Parts: sequence; structure tokens; C-alpha cells
Amino acid sequence: AKKNSIDLFDEVILKKLNGITQYENERSFALDFDNGYSLVFKMHANRSNVLLSKEGKVIEIFRNQFKADLELSLQELHRAIDWSYAHFTQNIGNLKQTYFTFGKEIWRYLEENGCDENDTTKTWKMIQEVILLLETPTFYILNRKGQIKFSLLPDGDRIKSLSDPIEAINEFFYLATSTDTLQREKAAIQKKLMAIIDSSEGYISKNLKKLDEITIDTPYKIWADVLMANMHQVEKGKKKITLFDFDGKEITLKLKPDLNAQQNAQIFYRKAKNQEIEINKLSESIQQKQSELDAAKVQLTQLDAIATLTDFKQQFKESKIKVSKKEEPLPFHQMEYMGYKIWIGKNAVNNDLLTLKYAHKDDLWLHAKDVAGSHVVIKNQSGKTIPKEVIERAAELAAYNSKRKTESLCPVAYTQKKFVRKRKGDLPGTVVVEREQVIMVTPKL
Repeated sequence: AKKNSIDLFDEVILKKLNGITQYENERSFALDFDNGYSLVFKMHANRSNVLLSKEGKVIEIFRNQFKADLELSLQELHRAIDWSYAHFTQNIGNLKQTYFTFGKEIWRYLEENGCDENDTTKTWKMIQEVILLLETPTFYILNRKGQIKFSLLPDGDRIKSLSDPIEAINEFFYLATSTDTLQREKAAIQKKLMAIIDSSEGYISKNLKKLDEITIDTPYKIWADVLMANMHQVEKGKKKITLFDFDGKEITLKLKPDLNAQQNAQIFYRKAKNQEIEINKLSESIQQKQSELDAAKVQLTQLDAIATLTDFKQQFKESKIKVSKKEEPLPFHQMEYMGYKIWIGKNAVNNDLLTLKYAHKDDLWLHAKDVAGSHVVIKNQSGKTIPKEVIERAAELAAYNSKRKTESLCPVAYTQKKFVRKRKGDLPGTVVVEREQVIMVTPKL
């Protein structure tokens, strides 16, 4: 055994298993051995424990903080339920404790379907119907408030109903994972689109105000025309002059005292020309931002209507939605696929940097088999299994960034980064892989 391991419950090591005890209406079971010992597994959430018993008496426990388990009578783990009508009527006001194996989902189903303790006949009938559903089950895959649920009760928008439990759970897993992927992918695109919308609206609002300021507050051409129309009133050497514009309103103009009226007017005309160029450019940029804003709003509406991962991939997977990044760039190539970050080494030295410094032990490491090429890393997300599609995409990148990039099929090794090490004296980019799996892919950028 390894240094960090220890044998527990020596009394049952290598002993013959005689049978299994399933405690009635209890989340516990026991493995019974031929020497009179049993291992009892108490599946009680954060109070779970493993007990070693000898002829029904607990003599050792795994989690020693639960000392009360040493005094446990194993026969008490059997919890009978009286399903008779007489017992039902006697406990009509205490049904949740009486039928303690009914979980929150069952009681919610009963309540939402009109179960009322004040109506004894109806409540009894509904409970019998639920028992029948549980004992002769049809397995339902439901959409409940946007979430995919697996249930023995027809409680929600029905997607599928199946009679075979293995087929049902496999179908549920596929739908649940694809739905989860779709929701994450949609959320990522939605975030980018909202960033574009917020940024565009802010830009348009800011620059419309600027456009108004330019065209209304500083009408250089009007000032120049007024000055030319009143040349006879303008004497050289003045720093400012008050004149009437073409609407009869007084305006005060600042002048250069060393220039005459015509020369000062030429300055205003030049500023008017530059102002017109600025107005045109500003108008074009506002129009462009408005087009981006309109497109983002259309895409957001389309995104809301998408219900399947296939439709999403067809419509958005090649979408070039971009938002500015404020993060410092990492020293290797980066991309994102289905919400997972993929890092790609640039050269041998950079491969070492990626694998040995930046990659975490639980990240997935990939490399084209038996040829020189880039190290590729898929960043792990805590509590999640990296989807097969992400592994395939990263493998395609590893194959493309290798000496096998022109081959029709390329074997790519992948493993957790913790199984990749570098020996002293190895050349840059050279590593030893202690454990690996291989996937065949077509090299693709």
C-alpha cells in the first residue's frame, strides 16, 4: 500500500460476502460476511458513516465524531410504514411524518394537484395514485421552469416518457447535459451581446450630445458669413465685436486684433470646414454604432428563441461577437470553446511555461502522439466533467499545431496535467507522460 493509505476494518478484509441487507424504508444497507461481521453504510447526507458490526452490535465506526452511532441498534434501522386506511385516518393531520419516505417533490406534487388534508377521501385517493405511480413506474423527462428534470411523477412539461430505466437515465443525461451546455453557451453570448448593447448605447448618447454641441454651440460658418456681411463695421485691432446675425440676434465674436475682417472671417471658414469633416466622421461613427446596436438586438432576440444546442451551433458557433478584454494577455495562444478555456503553447520553451507554470494539476493536457508539437491545456472547471466535444476540439488544435498537421487523422494523447512531469536535463518542451488516453481527430485550426 502507498504511504498515504491505511487499512480499515481488518475483520472483514478478504472475507467472503454472504449477502446484502437493505434496511426497510431507510437510506442504509449492510454487507454481511461469513464470519458474523457486517459493514453498514449509513447514507445520511452530511451525517453519513460506515459502521462495523458483530452479530448486530456496532463495534467500530469510520467517522468517529458521530459517537452515537456506536450505540445504534441495527434493527432500529428497519422503519415500517402502515399503509392502511385506518392508520391514514388516525394520522390525517400528521401525514408528512407518517409517510416519511415521501420527499419534498412528492408532497409538492400532491399539494399542486389539490391534495387537502381537510378532504380525507380525496387525499387518500391521491396518495394511492402516487403509490401506484411509484410502484409501477414510468420514467418521465420533464421541463420544469426551464430545467430538465428526471421524475417518476408527470409533474411538468413532458419531454419524454420511457418504461426502461437505463434508457430513461441515459436519455435524461444526454438532454440534461446538452441543456446545461446550451444555457452556458447562451449565457456567454448573451453577456457579450449585452456588453455590445450597453457600450453602443453609451457611445451613441455621448456622441449625439457632442454632435449637438458642435453644430449648435459653435456655428463657425454663420460667424464667418456675418463677419463678411459687416466688414465695414470691423476695425483692425479689435479683440471682439458684437454684431447682429441673420435672425436679428446679437452675437459677440472674438477676433485676432492683428488681422482685418476678411482675414478673421477666413479663420472661421477654415474652422467651419474642419468642423464639417468632424461632423461627418462623427455622424458616420454614430451610424456604424447604431448598426452594431441594431444587429446585437436582433441577435439577442434570435438567441432567446433558440431551444436546442444544434440550432445554437448553426446560428451562433461561428459568430464573431467580440468585446474588448482588459485582462493581461497570457504568454501563449488562447481560445474558448463551449465555455472552456483552451491554452496552446507557441514553441518548446513556451510549452514548458504553459505546462509547468500555468497549468493546474486537474487541467487536461493534450499533445499529438510521437511527434513534435504544441502542448495544449483545457482549463478544468471545479465540479464539472469536461465534455467530449471540448476534448475533441482541443485535440484538433493539438494535431494542427504539430508535425502531423497535414495528415487526415492524427492520434492525440490526453491526460490530467498531474500525470505529466519533466525530468532533470530534458530538452525544452520534452516531458514524460505517466498515464494517457488517445483520441483520433482530424487536424483543424
